Amino acid sequence: MTRRAALVALATFALGASPIAGAQDPRATEAQQAARTWLAVADKLDAEASYKAAGPKFRSALTPERWRDAVRLVRFPAGALVQRTVVSTQFVKTLKDQPDGDYVLITFRTSWTNKTVGRELVSLERIGGKWLVVGYVIQ
Repeated sequence: MTRRAALVALATFALGASPIAGAQDPRATEAQQAARTWLAVADKLDAEASYKAAGPKFRSALTPERWRDAVRLVRFPAGALVQRTVVSTQFVKTLKDQPDGDYVLITFRTSWTNKTVGRELVSLERIGGKWLVVGYVIQ
């Protein structure tokens, strides 16, 4: 085997073994996109729009005023988004103090201009064929 053929074979193997080359579960892609879409609204510090875009469990857990206060006290000080990367996506049937359902828990590693290292935990529920945010925490 020539050196060039060996390099091509090695490169082909590396690509095939790479997690980047592997296909992601379409449900995970869909849920992550729904979370990112909602987070983009929250990144604009638009408490009203992010509240309306969240699922019913989110809206029943707190008033629009409490959500506005949380955005002002927690999200606003972090500053503008710099980077957000998915760390994990976990599908579950139960959430604490909630009835069984179709849920996904997504963890993002996030940095903002005023908080360079953070995590965002986004919980979503599948309702009517759509993923809707039911919980959000910044750590």
